[in-house]
Order: sequence, then structure tokens, then C-alpha cells
Amino acid sequence: MKRNTLILIVVVVLLAVAALAFSAFRTPEEASAPITAATLTIETSQPAALAVQPTVAPTVAPAAAEATAAPTEAPTAAPEATAAPDPAPAAEPKIFEIVPAESQARFIIDEVLRGSPETVIGVTDQVAGQIAIDPANPAATQLGEMRVNARTLATDNNMRNRAIKNFILQTDAFEFVTFQPTELVGLPQTVTVGQPFTFQVVGDLTIRDVTRPTTFDVTVTPVSETRIEGLASVSFPYRDFNLNIPDSPSVDTVADNVTLELQFVAAVP
Repeated sequence: MKRNTLILIVVVVLLAVAALAFSAFRTPEEASAPITAATLTIETSQPAALAVQPTVAPTVAPAAAEATAAPTEAPTAAPEATAAPDPAPAAEPKIFEIVPAESQARFIIDEVLRGSPETVIGVTDQVAGQIAIDPANPAATQLGEMRVNARTLATDNNMRNRAIKNFILQTDAFEFVTFQPTELVGLPQTVTVGQPFTFQVVGDLTIRDVTRPTTFDVTVTPVSETRIEGLASVSFPYRDFNLNIPDSPSVDTVADNVTLELQFVAAVP
């Protein structure tokens, strides 16, 4: 009886391990379509119209008017009020769009593999977003939602790729990692072509079904009036997003923090 019970337990454990292995290493869903950028709605503020006071002729008392007015002269007409010209319309900002073929989103995390330190890097060019830039007022730059197709992330190991997509990121259900900016901090008042500048982007990062406030450090170089290049990065504990890395006999340890980077080129279409 005891032997039968032990055999049953072993069978159940093996089936559970097999089910877990199948779930982690099965072929994940591919990208549903090439990535496209969410349309950025530009917020504009029009300058208020200037109030204009009409010019009014001075009032003359009747007695003084009789004493001074010549009987043969026509009365002098009061000058007409003149309106101030309408303010010049503000220049429309240019819409820059990330070029996937020249851009790369990636995650970076350190681990110890069979006693040897290793840095795991997962990359994809399936990243999209729009940026509105007014060359006359760079401080008013606006940034739209950034999207990365997590189904297309790839490391140097196919088994690891399947585990990341099926078990960690669950990309069949959550295809995209998104970042919705809420504030741009430290933008300069002026920029010069060829000279990089730095600032921060504050917003909401969503990985799988968890959203957390996140701040990226950004460096941008204006290449021309229609092209910019840059790098945005942030590091945080991956457990902040309820992510779990499965145990593996070949992996000794995995670092607590993961780094996300977006190396991008954005251009005016």
C-alpha cells in the first residue's frame, strides 16, 4: 500500500514538472502585427487677445464751445479708435516619430551561470512613439505613449526566450510594455544641432498587468531639424512589477535589479 502511494506521489510530481516545463518552454505567440505609434494629441495654448481701449474725444462745455468755435468752421471729428493687430499665430510643433529600424529597446540583468558572472540582454526593434517638438521652444516638447512589443524580445538563448515570454512576461496575454509620460523635467530653453542635452521623463510604466510610476533619464542629440537620436534608461527591482524568475539548475543567482533602455532615432516622416 505504501509503495503504491509513493508511486502515485512520484507520478503526480512528474506530471506537475512536465506541465510546468511545457508551460514555460512551449512556443509563444508571435507579434500580432508590426508595431505602430499611438497618435500624439498636441496640447496648445493660444495667447489671449490684448484689450484695446478706444480713443475718445475730450468733452467741451457748451459755453466754451460757443466762445471758441468760428461760425464758418466745421467741427473737428474725433479720431477713430484703432484696433491692435492680431497676434501672430504660434508655430506648429513638428511631430517626430521613432524609427523602429534604427532603434532598439532592451532589458539588461546580471546573473551567475554555473559560477560565472553573465549579463543577459534582451532586445527588440519593435518600439514606437511620437514626440512633438517646437524648435523655437524646446522646453514645450511633448511626448506620446511609448510602446514595445514584448513578444519580439530576444536574448542569445532560445530556451531563455521562451521562459521569459511564457512564464515571466506572459506575452500571449500581455503583448506590449507601455510607458505613458506625465511630465518632462529639465528640458532646455534652447538647443543646438550636434550638442546633446539631458532631462528626465516621469510617467507610468506598465509591464504585464502592473503599472508603476517610473522616471527615465534621457540624453538627446539633435542631428538636424528633422532628426534626433537619444538614449533613455531606468533601473528598478523587477519584483516591483510582480515579476518572478523561475529557478534553473544552471543559474546560481540573479540580480535584484533590471535595467530598461531605449536607444532611439526619431525623425519627421
